[in-house]
Amino acid sequence: MTSPVGFTLVQLRYFLVAAEHGSMTEASAKLHIAQSAVSAAIDNLERDLQAQLFIRRRGRGLTLTPTGERLRQQARDLLARAREVEREAQGDGETLSGPVAVGCFVTLAPSYLPPLFSECTRRFPGIEIDVVEGETDQLVHALEAGRIDFALTYGLGLTAEPALRSETIARAPAYVIVSTGHPLAGQGSVELAELSTEPLVLLDLPHSRDYFRSLVAATGTAPDVRYRTQSYETVRSLVARGLGFSVLNQRPATSQTYGGGEVAELELRDGSPALEVKIASVDGVTQSPRARAVMALLREIAAHGSESDKV
Repeated sequence: MTSPVGFTLVQLRYFLVAAEHGSMTEASAKLHIAQSAVSAAIDNLERDLQAQLFIRRRGRGLTLTPTGERLRQQARDLLARAREVEREAQGDGETLSGPVAVGCFVTLAPSYLPPLFSECTRRFPGIEIDVVEGETDQLVHALEAGRIDFALTYGLGLTAEPALRSETIARAPAYVIVSTGHPLAGQGSVELAELSTEPLVLLDLPHSRDYFRSLVAATGTAPDVRYRTQSYETVRSLVARGLGFSVLNQRPATSQTYGGGEVAELELRDGSPALEVKIASVDGVTQSPRARAVMALLREIAAHGSESDKV
């Protein structure tokens, strides 16, 4: 006969809130209970586990110990599973409902989120998708902090994160955009070397900027970055104005820009590496059934997009 578990789910919840805020006082305010109740729960949890979870410094709040860091992710996983058990016990065990927090790379959002919301509403009306948009480092931080269940992002910057696991669901080849009045606009394809003397309008996001600059540098010339912006659509509008060319990966359904101009897309003949579109999550964390359902929808959307590209 196995021994009963000494700690409770309530203790784990109090521990997670205290870890998030780094303060017993702020945790008690968040939980709407007395600070003494939070302190007692965490003290009892440490006693039950026979391990110190926090380093307590007067005036400097709480700092997780290595054991506390490990427990934080395990506690999130355990509480998420407990909520699933509760929902299944209260329902028929088949209806998926509840929140799923999804991180999404900013330039992928316009292509993936609308069909995701549409399909999820049609198939799983009980699931509520909350989205955090950002670039790779922000999404990795959100994953590690437990604010999102998984992230849809490019593979750039993920290889240096051993705590994450990822799967590739699509590949996005690089292509060039120029203004419709550019001499090469009607050519259909181009080698980057043909544009080496022209100014580059750079999508200036972490990791992405290095990728785009490396593509141009591979031609043997230093890229002439004349304009830079973190907005995908601003890049397109600047190019439409004839202020330079740019290299992108995501393809809008229209050549029109927000500014009223128009760009021409050119395939790359350089054999430039495509970016991998990935679903990333924290390694060792079991996803809830509803999160797995949303992941499956994203795979379908990516596969449909790949098939459409072949038409």
